[in-house]
Amino acid sequence: MQHFSPEELKDKVSTPMFQLIGQVADELGMECYVIGGYVRDLLMNRPSKDIDVVVKGSGIAIAEAVKARIGHGAHLSVFRNFGTAQLKWKGQEVEFVGARRESYTHDSRKPIVEDGTLEDDQNRRDFTINALAICLNHDRLGELVDPFGGVMDIEDGIIATPLDPDITFSDDPLRMMRCVRFATTLHFQIEEETFEALGRNRERLKIVSAERIIVELNKIMMSDQPSRGFVELQRSGLLELILPEVAALDVVETKNGRSHKNNFYHTLEVLDNVARLSDNLYLRWAALLHDIGKPLCKRWEPLVGWTFHNHNYLGAKLIPPLFRRLKLPLDERMKYVKKLVDLHMRPIAIADDIVTDSAVRRLLFEAGNDIDDLMTLCEADITSRNETKKRNFLNNFKLVRIKLKDIEEKDRIRNFQPPVDGEEIMHLFGLTPCREVGVLKTELKDGILDGKIPNEHDPALAFVIQRAKELFQLEVKETPAS
Repeated sequence: MQHFSPEELKDKVSTPMFQLIGQVADELGMECYVIGGYVRDLLMNRPSKDIDVVVKGSGIAIAEAVKARIGHGAHLSVFRNFGTAQLKWKGQEVEFVGARRESYTHDSRKPIVEDGTLEDDQNRRDFTINALAICLNHDRLGELVDPFGGVMDIEDGIIATPLDPDITFSDDPLRMMRCVRFATTLHFQIEEETFEALGRNRERLKIVSAERIIVELNKIMMSDQPSRGFVELQRSGLLELILPEVAALDVVETKNGRSHKNNFYHTLEVLDNVARLSDNLYLRWAALLHDIGKPLCKRWEPLVGWTFHNHNYLGAKLIPPLFRRLKLPLDERMKYVKKLVDLHMRPIAIADDIVTDSAVRRLLFEAGNDIDDLMTLCEADITSRNETKKRNFLNNFKLVRIKLKDIEEKDRIRNFQPPVDGEEIMHLFGLTPCREVGVLKTELKDGILDGKIPNEHDPALAFVIQRAKELFQLEVKETPAS
């Protein structure tokens, strides 16, 4: 963290926006501070767009006066029920609120709010690093107010609560998720008493809506090293409440001296591997969930050892109810994650054997436009400590990628639609919808994917006529089309 002198801090907040806010506050006779995450990020030299301003008095009154000074260039939204106002000007968003103190009932995370002092407002903040304030009034411009040692915690890389962590987390249990999120995104450690309070108050998370939890979880997912957050969620017992399917992977069983790997830490390694390669949130979700079927199908086979047959299929079946429970989208994004979980063993199986054109065609057919993401996931899934084995797999994946490119250019299999459809088959043989039509469509698809015929209309039509005769003794009917 860079150390700023009082004069340097004064320079940092001598922007047109802050100068105008401070001038209005002086004219209205109110104390005014920029507070919270913006100050934290300012001290850490991190970019921050959202600005929170706390006023000893009416935040709405200052916001309206600032808007009046700026004129048409600014947009103001007032939320009188909450005593807040939001001002947007030149790409900046400033949230104004009056200083307040809060109290909570046991069954709700919605506080009872009363007017308060700056000290009251800082007391209610979630973490010491988010309780920092810088005065914007002219006489004290740039003065840092740090009652809880937030600057020192930034220097030490510590997440700690301003007051008793049991009270902080019990009052608003979402703060437990924010605690892990800040530790993850800032690469900080959670202070010992604060961490222990996570475990003691974990059941309080049940009063928080899934919609609020998933916002924090997605921020952890989109960090540069999401494994940090999931380790803390698991250690604290929070993960079992949110994602029991992932928490259940954290086990190692030994039989006859043979152990399987810890699939929880393997999963986190895969997740970090994907995070280094892609900012696609749902590809990261596929990485996190790719092995959740393993606890359901773990078996001991004396001649083989531990097996997890069909874990990809069982894992894919878990995706829709999991997305529904977490309030994740149930649209194409869910189907995408389900598909990747279902198919993630396919490229590995191909790479472990001779890479045949037929196997690659089928993979390309089933993965469609998601084939590149599937290959990224599968390459990230190779976490063996045996460097020779790992290198051989990755080299084989290169061959698979080359085959995919060549076959796609030659056979146009991606998002493949058969060149002869069911309507044409029925017309050809004078059939109505029936089992025979379905069988012939499958025969045609398999013939193209197995490379028996090219993906073109005339060879496909000849193939259908031949298979119809062989399987069902069907002959082409005289039709007007002929």
